[in-house]
Amino acid sequence: MMNLWNDGEAEKLVADYAKKGVSRDLALRVYTTRLLGGEPRLVLHGGGNTSCKTKATDLVGDEWDVLCVKGSGWDMGVIEPQGLPAVKLGALLKARSLKKLPDEDMVALQRVNLIDPSSPNPSVETLLHAFLPHKFVDHTHSTAVLAIVDQDDSEALSKKVFGNKMGFVPYIMPGFDLAKAAADVFDANPDVEGLILDKHGIFTFGDDAKQAYDRMIHYVTVAEDFIASHGKPRTEKADLPARLAKPADIAPMLRGAVAVARGEGRFDRMISDFRTSDAIVDFINSARIADYAGRGVSTPDLSIRIKTGPMALPAPDADKIGDYKSVIGQHVEQFAKDYRAYFETNDALDDVKRTMLDQMPRLTLVPGLGMFGHGRTLKDAKIASDVGEMWIEAVRGAEAVGDFRPLSKADLFPLEYWSLEQAKLASNKPKPLTGQVVLVTGGAGAIGAATAKLFADNGAHAVVVDLDAARAAEAAKRAGNSSIGIGADITDPAQMRAAFDRAVAIYGGLDILVSNAGAAWEGRIGELDDATLRKSFELNFFAHQSAAQNAVRIMLEQGTGGVLLFNTSKQAINPGPKFGAYGVPKAATLFLSRQYALDYGAHGIRSNAVNADRIRSGLLTDAMIASRSGARGVSEKEYMSGNLLGQEVTAEDVAQAFLHHALAERTTADVTTVDGGNIAAALR
Repeated sequence: MMNLWNDGEAEKLVADYAKKGVSRDLALRVYTTRLLGGEPRLVLHGGGNTSCKTKATDLVGDEWDVLCVKGSGWDMGVIEPQGLPAVKLGALLKARSLKKLPDEDMVALQRVNLIDPSSPNPSVETLLHAFLPHKFVDHTHSTAVLAIVDQDDSEALSKKVFGNKMGFVPYIMPGFDLAKAAADVFDANPDVEGLILDKHGIFTFGDDAKQAYDRMIHYVTVAEDFIASHGKPRTEKADLPARLAKPADIAPMLRGAVAVARGEGRFDRMISDFRTSDAIVDFINSARIADYAGRGVSTPDLSIRIKTGPMALPAPDADKIGDYKSVIGQHVEQFAKDYRAYFETNDALDDVKRTMLDQMPRLTLVPGLGMFGHGRTLKDAKIASDVGEMWIEAVRGAEAVGDFRPLSKADLFPLEYWSLEQAKLASNKPKPLTGQVVLVTGGAGAIGAATAKLFADNGAHAVVVDLDAARAAEAAKRAGNSSIGIGADITDPAQMRAAFDRAVAIYGGLDILVSNAGAAWEGRIGELDDATLRKSFELNFFAHQSAAQNAVRIMLEQGTGGVLLFNTSKQAINPGPKFGAYGVPKAATLFLSRQYALDYGAHGIRSNAVNADRIRSGLLTDAMIASRSGARGVSEKEYMSGNLLGQEVTAEDVAQAFLHHALAERTTADVTTVDGGNIAAALR
């Protein structure tokens, strides 16, 4: 592993932070923490921790010896000084004399001794850092080190690899007991330069930041070199079909299968992130991949990301793709059954009250294709995929030098169901549309952009589709929540299909369609040329049908229902003069929405329409407003607020109506009017 320490960069960071009142010790602690955190083979997404012992002044000017240690929720790769809260060292050292210290009391001890009470909770391994006498302490979950310790004979192998320069600590769950045990191992041989924690990772330490970092890189490299020179090849490969299905063929099936059923047609959906590479495929094509997956996670910290380990599927045969949905279902059902047994067996061993987490996998391995990470957000799904890549590297290394034998699931359970982790989960409340994907056509226009933004604010990932790709991308950026923009001419079936395929490629599927795009042409209906009317029908009717067909195709594969929402305009009910080219296809689209409600209600797919009027947008431009108000003989202001409420209706008002229909779980074949009140356009 490359040593990335650079004297110039280190000193520049020290100088920059000195201007902000940050000490040299803390600045260098930040520097090496970032170096470690930027390497996924060492730490991932909040994993690992570092510390330094220094001095700090409290609010009344008293100076204290402190431990600055990584705070909960901070990512080492982007850490700032405030991510290393200072804890009074004396109180931490006194704790070593205690015979026991429950986790909740340990957290309280650390919090009550913070120099700044607004700081995040210090790492759960704070006491381990404190009990070691060195000024700088580093901890990572190196995949190479895990390959050495994920063995039945891990202690003997560690001694062979690292010699007497590294102490060996048997597996103990992180917390007070581990801190005492690690300190005892060090005290028995104070000449060691670090500690190997069985089934867990590696600690190194030093008198300065560079020494601790250098030692980490050195001993990780020792492990890597041992694997490279002593590894035995694993060549047994599974038989693959002559013609493999594509990831897009199975993604919606898989996404639907891992959705958590809440009863009565309700689901907590997940996003799926597909990941592949030659290295990934080479490993998961192993004939033993299901065995490896069943053994568990390479380090117990990963349990909060991928539960008890991955789920392995058989390779999908393109010629038998119709059968693969049931194959996925059977494997998910077995994974859930095994997880329930794991929970019930281990939960019964004590009187602690626990809430079982959902039983769905967070990482799925598909031979021949790659892997899918699953999560309630795209970020979580990508984290699961990142973890999957490092799991593969650790397992590959472990199998090369021995036999991958990670922590038993019985020992894993207390960490996955740790009271501290349970408290975090309990405070994490999803938004109404968390886990769902919405595709909005005409997404760069006023109504489309407002709808994408509102849905994203409520937890959905938005796919913004518009003829103008740049404006679609900008609308997606404004929407936020990892939304994407796609340029497409939706009157072209191939481009429409490609937009939906992109949604599947990025998120794994689709749950909500807002078929919103439209444009208007003026003229008396009896004098319109056929080309104009046909052009309007292509955009204002057939494009809606094409969008709905693509959405239903995906929704049926998922099997978790879905929502079709159509912008039909008041013209579908209350036609205006010289607007027949727009109103006639819109009337057809209104009945199209009802036909979908009728034909697909049994599949849990709801279909509703929004009947909006006089919304400033790309369709109702300033020129159009002038023309329409003139046709009615009123001022522009009177035209825009010519309703029962006497108020102009905005794009955001229409977006609220779409959101209402997305959340109204027992409403279908409905039309919601958003026009401020127009009796002539009211239904029934």
